[in-house]
Amino acid sequence: MGMFEERQDRVAVVTGAGRGIGAAAARALAARGAAVAVVDLDEQAATDTVEQIGRDGGRAVAVGCDVTRRDTVEAAFARVDAELGPVGILVNNAGVIRDNLLYKMTDDDWDTVIGVHLRGAFLCSQVAQRRMVEQRWGRIVNLSSISALGNRGQANYSTAKAGLQGFTRSLAIELGPFGITVNAVGPGFVVTDMTAATAARVGVEFADFQKAAAEITPVRRVGQPADIAAAICYLTSEAASFVTGQVLYVDGGRSLG
Repeated sequence: MGMFEERQDRVAVVTGAGRGIGAAAARALAARGAAVAVVDLDEQAATDTVEQIGRDGGRAVAVGCDVTRRDTVEAAFARVDAELGPVGILVNNAGVIRDNLLYKMTDDDWDTVIGVHLRGAFLCSQVAQRRMVEQRWGRIVNLSSISALGNRGQANYSTAKAGLQGFTRSLAIELGPFGITVNAVGPGFVVTDMTAATAARVGVEFADFQKAAAEITPVRRVGQPADIAAAICYLTSEAASFVTGQVLYVDGGRSLG
């Protein structure tokens, strides 16, 4: 194998992969030769992504899993072991929003967002790294956001996404000696069901919401799930074997101020 030649037998686990960025990442990794476990709270949504991958000639299985529960996470990875093999690539993408200004934010708004993003990434990474350490190879990519830099009405989400950056750096230090890299991707505005829900919440037509976002983005367009999937593919590739502990903002320049 050449220095950056990809192995075709990698097993990837992508959480929250029933739609949006997760689905795009799962399809992109499958196109690069990985066998993909499409993990989602809603196994039916995961099945839709698996069928798309199959139509494109890839190999994937749908796995229903609540990433906030250790028992279901352990069971999901055991199923991946049995059906595909031990995980080599983990994309911690599962996420939810419960936007509210601080004075209106409920305990559940806070706990749900922190639980899915931070506890979910912790549990999946802890379970996955056991397999990766045995292989002396692994790639973990955590989905952060430009909201980590602060965003009105998202104290819970911003905190979770900033927390994932600290989590990324700490795991990079711990797992590097075992051939495992850990990085984060920070999307800007991306066209997904989640951003459509945000537009609906603030009472703006989604097309107008996208236009406004594009106007304040240096490259003058909004992001697509494929933009984020491309960054994930790079960070999980052999070409990125010397890149770890980094946060790559994929935001068209929004984070520049």
